[in-house]
Amino acid sequence: MKEAIKERFLKYIAIDTQSDEKSETYPSTQKQMEFANYLSGELRSIGLQEVSVDEYGYVMASLPSNIDTKAPVIGFIAHMDTSPDMPGKVSNPII
Repeated sequence: MKEAIKERFLKYIAIDTQSDEKSETYPSTQKQMEFANYLSGELRSIGLQEVSVDEYGYVMASLPSNIDTKAPVIGFIAHMDTSPDMPGKVSNPII
């Protein structure tokens, strides 16, 4: 499992998601939307449900509870883009 996570991470950082500060769209580049769609496929492949990507590139999904008691809902939020001041992908990661 640990190796699979590392391999997924290495795939993700090899994808160029650099922002375009002159853009007037959200997300600011088409490649960011392509990454959002790619991530939605990844989420489906690991069993998440209600996976969607909205017109702004926000990826949302649900992981059904595996317990019978009531428990709080948890949300995770993360950026998918890279600052326009830095390269948008990592081609030589050091692990």
